[in-house]
Amino acid sequence: MNPALDITTSVDVVRPTQKLRCSAARYDPGGGGINVARVARVLGGSVFAVFPAGGSHGGMVTRLLDDAGVAFAAIPIAGATRESFTVNQTSTGEQYRFVLPGPELTLREQQRCLRELRVAARSAEFVVASGSLPPSVPADFYQRVADMCGRLGARLILDTSGGGLRHVSSGVFLLKASVRELRECVDRPLLTAAEQVAVAHELIDSGRAEAVLVSAGSQGALLATQHGSLRFSAIPMPNGSGVGAGDAMVAAITVGLSRGWTLVKSVGLGIAAGAAMLTTPGTATCERAEVERLFELVAEPGEVREI
Repeated sequence: MNPALDITTSVDVVRPTQKLRCSAARYDPGGGGINVARVARVLGGSVFAVFPAGGSHGGMVTRLLDDAGVAFAAIPIAGATRESFTVNQTSTGEQYRFVLPGPELTLREQQRCLRELRVAARSAEFVVASGSLPPSVPADFYQRVADMCGRLGARLILDTSGGGLRHVSSGVFLLKASVRELRECVDRPLLTAAEQVAVAHELIDSGRAEAVLVSAGSQGALLATQHGSLRFSAIPMPNGSGVGAGDAMVAAITVGLSRGWTLVKSVGLGIAAGAAMLTTPGTATCERAEVERLFELVAEPGEVREI
């Protein structure tokens, strides 16, 4: 619901109040759901993206998606699609990310998005709802999506934060959250893996999700289901841009599930795809061959001891 034109550049040093002479910019179609669609297509999945688009940035997002071969329905809006701006500081390897809030969507525009999604979801096995909600969209929007998926028989995979996460009460097949997003959802520090797993099981026991995946970057990931909990180790990788790694993980998990794989095996593919994104510039998609190579390096998950 909040796509972006991702702009990535680099500069030697970021300093305040000075003109910073940057390198040539890279432009990618972005936002959670669009990133998921792009990576899923690279991995051989059959995808269809639904998103609002407006202004010159919205037009550029649709053109870039056309170039990438991603099928989509872009709902015209009066507001302008936002930018996301990333600056890599080459002298230190540090990265600065500037994320704008997004446009106001009218009630009519929101309803058109839901109608387009309903049409697409009728033939879908999985629906992925990913990314933030723009300012005017109500916090329970993703619950409406979950209710729709339940009626249509599609399984919902949700990756969001803030109010969009807190206001989901039921109907999610797989909820993916970072440790930070999980902390914000329950307003607790969650300093240990055991605490994170306990909260994941609370979400499952309350009926909000059938399974919860907690991603922790270089610390790997934790998967909680009704049957127990597993810890996945991260693949050791050189430092690189982490932009889009979580979206790539979600995309690969969904592709694995669509192949009939188990959730555990699919999460392993997600670990590999997230790692592969560390080798790409900006939010460029990872390569399928690299994901498959890294998938061979994914270690068997270990059991997480309950509290």
